[in-house]
Amino acid sequence: MNTVEPRRAELANSLAELEKRIAAACAAAGRARDEVRLIAVTKTFPALDAAVLADLGVTDVGENRDQDAGPKRAEVAELRPEAALRWHMVGRLQRNKARSVVRWADEVQSVDSDRLADALAKAVHVARDTGVREHPLDVLIQVSLDDDPARGGCPLDELGRLADHLARADDLRLRGLMAVAPLAADPAEAFARLARAGERLREDHPNATVLSAGMSHDLEQAIAHGSTCVRVGTALLGGRGLASP
Repeated sequence: MNTVEPRRAELANSLAELEKRIAAACAAAGRARDEVRLIAVTKTFPALDAAVLADLGVTDVGENRDQDAGPKRAEVAELRPEAALRWHMVGRLQRNKARSVVRWADEVQSVDSDRLADALAKAVHVARDTGVREHPLDVLIQVSLDDDPARGGCPLDELGRLADHLARADDLRLRGLMAVAPLAADPAEAFARLARAGERLREDHPNATVLSAGMSHDLEQAIAHGSTCVRVGTALLGGRGLASP
């Protein structure tokens, strides 16, 4: 028996339900569906799931851990060499992982300090010089909406300075902001703060148009406040990991 087919059907059903939610949220906000990109967060799930999602039309994949993502991207490339997937680092990133992450990531969404920005810029420069990658690295600034250092993120009052620092790096391209709603807060209020921060950012950096906000439990509130990118794991892949953590 082909054990892939039941999983394919499960993912197809989950994707269809998720698409209904996103489309309804866009309609409620008076926005077009194509204004919001879906990133499938495949952490702890096997490469085959990412390959199946590619078959189903998903084009963006997010990973939280560098040590898992590199091998997974390589395996997906073997399983689906024709798939043009875009890979995103969406978890917290330590500077010592910069050289590794630029080998597989098209975008890093969790830049929150000058030192991390500098490490990534240096790593991209070396990778381009040695032929490991061809293009600059797209980056988002992770914004702290709760001032909790354990959760990462740049404080709102330092956002402009960090954005200017990133904009000066030839090997990085500042694309916008990312945030996670605080655990004990109203997500709508948190995403409204993020939207205002995005407006201020675009005054000086007009190409930084991405707002990455909204996950399985709060994507509707995020879309209502201008999110252009939702990062969804559980609602799409389920609550269990099928790969080794």
